[in-house]
Amino acid sequence: MSTIIAGRFQLQDEVDRARTALVEAGFDVDRISGFYLTQPGQHDMTPIGGDHIQSPGAKEAPEGVMQGVATGGAVGAAVGAATIPVTGPLGPVVGGLVGGHVGSLFSFSKMKDRGEPEEGGENAVPPRPAGMLVAVAFDDVQREQDAIATLRSVGAHHIERAQGNIVDGDWADFDPSSRPDVIA
Repeated sequence: MSTIIAGRFQLQDEVDRARTALVEAGFDVDRISGFYLTQPGQHDMTPIGGDHIQSPGAKEAPEGVMQGVATGGAVGAAVGAATIPVTGPLGPVVGGLVGGHVGSLFSFSKMKDRGEPEEGGENAVPPRPAGMLVAVAFDDVQREQDAIATLRSVGAHHIERAQGNIVDGDWADFDPSSRPDVIA
């Protein structure tokens, strides 16, 4: 693993200038990567697209659904048994409908309210914004300040530090949904 310094740019010509400036500063051209980073949530990292199989704010949803099913089933059985003398064979159907309704209402109690903070602070660091990203990898830690200064000199913003591998101009192990270690 190498140290990687990356900066964000708005335009392709800025990316080209940054690549040229990094090469002129003595960085290996094969260890410089430039690419467009898509909007958060649109990185196509799962089989069905997107960044996550489950929303970070929906951790308690499966538990709430299971509790809702159990509660709804119990209420439905009680209502179905109680209404058999009145409704006859429709008692279990009525019980099932009432139980389903009660269960769904119960599962709503597990949902996070709008504006309510996340438990554990999963979303404390904002995701990387979309845009052009230029990254340079190096093994000599003394070169970190050179990389930062070079990227700043050509107008980079949201400069970040990472560990990884850039091989033949491709940041092979880049994870767009990882939390960036922002320098400036």
